[in-house]
Amino acid sequence: MLRPSGLPRRHWRTLAVSIARMGMREVTRCWYNGQQLIQSNGITYNVGSDPRGGERPWPLDPLPLALDRGEWRQIERAIVQRATLLNHVLGDTYRERKIVGERHLPAALLFDNPNFLRPCVSIAPPRGIHLHTYAADLARSPDGRWWVVSDRTQAPSGIGYTLENRLVSARILPNMFRQCQVRPLTRFFEVKRNALMGLSQRDNPRVVLLTSGPHSETYFEHSFLAGHWGFTLAEGADLTVRDNRVYLKTLAGLETVDVILRRMDDAFCDPLELRGDSLLGVPGLVQAVRSGAVAVDNALGSGALESPAHMAFLPGLCRLLLGEDLLMPSVATWWCGQEQPRNYVLEHLDELVIKPSFPRYGLHPEFPGGMDSAAKEDLRRRIQTRPERFVAQEKVALSVAPVRTDTGLAPRHIMLRVFAVWDGESYTVMPGGLTRFSTEDTSVVSMQLGGGSKDTWVFDGESNDAVPPPAVHIPIDDGFPRTHLPSRIADNFFWLGRYAERVESGVRLVRALLPALSGEEDFGRAASLETVTRLLTAMNYLAPDVSHTSLGNQCWQLQRFLSEMVYDPTRVYALGWNLKQMRRAAWNLRAQLSSDTWRVLQQLETDFSGGTPVAAERHIAAEMALLDRGIVTLSAFAGLLMENTTRGHGWRFLDIGRRLERSLQMAELLRSSMAEDPEHLEPYLQMMLYIADSSITYRTRYFTELRPDLVLELLLSDETNPRSVAFQLTTLQKHVAKLPEHSDAGRHPLEERLILKALTAVRLVEREDLVRRDAAGEQPALQDLLQHVKADLYDFSDALTAQYLSHLPMARLTSSY
Repeated sequence: MLRPSGLPRRHWRTLAVSIARMGMREVTRCWYNGQQLIQSNGITYNVGSDPRGGERPWPLDPLPLALDRGEWRQIERAIVQRATLLNHVLGDTYRERKIVGERHLPAALLFDNPNFLRPCVSIAPPRGIHLHTYAADLARSPDGRWWVVSDRTQAPSGIGYTLENRLVSARILPNMFRQCQVRPLTRFFEVKRNALMGLSQRDNPRVVLLTSGPHSETYFEHSFLAGHWGFTLAEGADLTVRDNRVYLKTLAGLETVDVILRRMDDAFCDPLELRGDSLLGVPGLVQAVRSGAVAVDNALGSGALESPAHMAFLPGLCRLLLGEDLLMPSVATWWCGQEQPRNYVLEHLDELVIKPSFPRYGLHPEFPGGMDSAAKEDLRRRIQTRPERFVAQEKVALSVAPVRTDTGLAPRHIMLRVFAVWDGESYTVMPGGLTRFSTEDTSVVSMQLGGGSKDTWVFDGESNDAVPPPAVHIPIDDGFPRTHLPSRIADNFFWLGRYAERVESGVRLVRALLPALSGEEDFGRAASLETVTRLLTAMNYLAPDVSHTSLGNQCWQLQRFLSEMVYDPTRVYALGWNLKQMRRAAWNLRAQLSSDTWRVLQQLETDFSGGTPVAAERHIAAEMALLDRGIVTLSAFAGLLMENTTRGHGWRFLDIGRRLERSLQMAELLRSSMAEDPEHLEPYLQMMLYIADSSITYRTRYFTELRPDLVLELLLSDETNPRSVAFQLTTLQKHVAKLPEHSDAGRHPLEERLILKALTAVRLVEREDLVRRDAAGEQPALQDLLQHVKADLYDFSDALTAQYLSHLPMARLTSSY
């Protein structure tokens, strides 16, 4: 940012003045606002080796990196040239191989390269383009010159994070953003989407973004881009190959896939022809690509050029293939497979960084300058033994940029990742890119080692963004099956609904029981610790011997247990565990959930992640306040899901999950609460109405004291009460009727018959029979009804899963009904 004199460089002046006027207090406030946006939008990246858990909030510095338009034009031309060159090299690598045959590139760099995929040889990609998306990591030396440190040709990441950085920085620094006239990113993303759609010759092509799953480092970016472009986010298990064509598994059957934007490494894409131990890919994908039935971005095998050894030969290849010199040099590179470069490396070992020529397990960059003599000799011996497997590069002195810290502004080393995409005629470069910076104690720039990111501002001048992107004619077909979503997505919607209802049921139960521990009598004259103990025992939460302990010990045990029900993430009945599962299902639906819905879910997780069982024992009032807030947040979450989710099959499976779980929870509550003798029943009736949020309905409908038959009518058989079992069953019946038809059309599906069976049993039972007790004081009709309803619901869940979600046969259920 600063010249040696201490004055700002010309293109930094507007930013420097604005930052000085803001002051560090305002810069810190902007940083906090940015962190809140990142948290509420769920912007994360994964650190797989972190023992504390992989998911981390995306680190963004509020101050952007500024680039002058003249400087940017030079970068832009160099990146277009480099992407064009690498695409030519890839084309020759997988077809003619003249470069290797004429010894412009050593054969060892091709045939010893694990990223060179022999099954992909002779596969001709659409229009001869292997490299649809290219990224280069750039470093600027202190003298201002830019160098290419690494090429990303396989499945470059960072495009989505770059857009998120821009959205956050433009929101927290709106005035500064307008004053600097920053070039927008809109055109780049339009070009990329149009290019993907144009890879297929079919009208209304189906494009899927192939992800390795939620455990990927950049899974947020995968889901974000799929949602931004309107593509289907698919894992390998969501796709199948039949007759050399790729299909997406949907609720309505198999749907043809035309274009795959892959975000996993080459070798994992097809366990049949590539890496046999891969559980992530699609068996038969290489054959489908070979037949021309599907296009892949980037082409399979494009990772062959990510070896740093190729950098030593790119200047000569550029003159050979393009007839011109490289516009931006690579960092000085020596491949040890050649005698003269190897001798130089061994003589200047302390001044270089030694890297493996190809990615292999256990290999990593080494810094001889910091080694002792024994380690250095071991490295020298390994280089001499297998020289073709080592590359040496010059240590790059990275320039620095200002970063906000707790003590003010501080310099940090930076690197810039720049992106280019094929637009149908040439390469279009994103105006800016993903800037990353190092931590205080190192010059190594790595997000995995604690570094951060910045937005990159290219100041507008003679901008080309006014020129519209190349148009791709995509006719609209009104018959396009937009509601055919993948079975995995439907499964996650189903379980999101179930876990959300489990969390709400748990919150309502604990909130109803806590007052008895503090001596409050919210539920009539008989509310006591004994009432709470008996209910939890009947629901199989507590062992029967708890009720035989002393009063003080009993109270302590109940406090401890209810606190565990709220916070403990290791017990399957606890809110913490169910919230974790709810978050997991929602994370798989990141592209389908609105930002407001995700923000409410983040708030819910934040509220219930800050306490411990020990602290909660001493603060029942604070815990009650937490549970009250939880009910409000859960209601907001449910409302947003209902109001913001399109009424397709995804929403239908979401509501099926909620209704199924609510009916199971209510049936269990009725079974446990009605097990007491009539003279001890009143507090349980009060609690049931309170947990079901039906107390006011009961008082306004029945102008009488609490009666078991009327409570049962309201919570079991009343089809107008949204909390009753009958209401859930009628709703489930309506949803099932609108699901895609089975192959045996004309018969009532098994799921529909199961729901109808349970609903008929509830409708036909007599109210007087339900409350009648036998000589042992039990209610056999009620117990039998609830047992059969729960059994039918569990069978319904199995049948639904088998038919639509796992596509497995249900021989047991089919033979029974």
